Amino acid sequence: MYKDNNKMNALELRQHGADFDLEMTQLDLPIPRGNELLIKVEYVALNHLDASFAVKGFSQWQYPHILGSDAVGTVVDAPKGVFPAKGARVLFHANLAEQGMLKQFTVMPNHAVSELPEQIESELAVALPNSGMAALLALEKIKLQEGDTLAINSAQGAVAHFAIQYAKKQGAQVFAFAQKPHHKRLKKLGADFVFDCSKKDDAICAQIKHEIGPDGFDCVINTIGKESVVQDIQKLRFCGRIACLNGFSAIPEELLFEKAPNIGVVSIAGAWLANSLCAQQHLCFMGETLLKDIESGAIQAPEIDLIEFNSEKVKEALQCLLNQTCIKRPVVKIT
Repeated sequence: MYKDNNKMNALELRQHGADFDLEMTQLDLPIPRGNELLIKVEYVALNHLDASFAVKGFSQWQYPHILGSDAVGTVVDAPKGVFPAKGARVLFHANLAEQGMLKQFTVMPNHAVSELPEQIESELAVALPNSGMAALLALEKIKLQEGDTLAINSAQGAVAHFAIQYAKKQGAQVFAFAQKPHHKRLKKLGADFVFDCSKKDDAICAQIKHEIGPDGFDCVINTIGKESVVQDIQKLRFCGRIACLNGFSAIPEELLFEKAPNIGVVSIAGAWLANSLCAQQHLCFMGETLLKDIESGAIQAPEIDLIEFNSEKVKEALQCLLNQTCIKRPVVKIT
């Protein structure tokens, strides 16, 4: 419901830093323009990037800043003839450079939202966009084909949850590198082989050669970035493909000549930062794909941990995301 004074509650980050300086405040209701929808935000999913940027900041943020990029809500106002119409439940991944979704109302361009099927609960759907879209983009970047061998590092994370399942649907052989406590879960998701990432690299290389021979993997999804990308390129076959989700450090020239890797960079935020209408529409299409596959049972959604919309509960969730792998995705119920 609209408030008489046209105000809404919002949870603001007053400044970046490891103490997560959050404060509940009241802001003016946003005003939609052009093809924008006014959306009553109902659920917001938090992810590792929220926690990471809350600590180190982001170059385009102004403080106080509102966190949260993945949200589900109900359209409460839409221009005449614009779809989705008033009353529709929608899923979306918001602009990283602008204020986030930990607030009661927001505006979004209609071409960047996906309408939820009736059968899918909102709190389940909200855990899909960031990690699910990143996984789909990564698989597009590496042009995964049936029969390919695919390695995923840090596979205990949220992106791997989707990448493993979609890679198996496409007929790939999936090798996951993860901490030991996550191995059983990753095998249930479809990973053919799971390696203990705590073991020395020599031991892991011996295991890999035993399974696929000396040439290396056809493809790699790297979720960590920095120096780990160099290590993953070393595991590729000649002219193999690698998708990098968190950038990379300098790659030795001799390694580039030796492996001639095809390197793809994955950036969901780029759809907004580059102001690309086509890329923003692609976010909508990927959202529809994820929703359709969850509805049909083709893909398993991650578990969620429903938390209250207050500074202390959100702070606890951000600390968990920053310091460990959260098996259950923290989802804030906006009241």
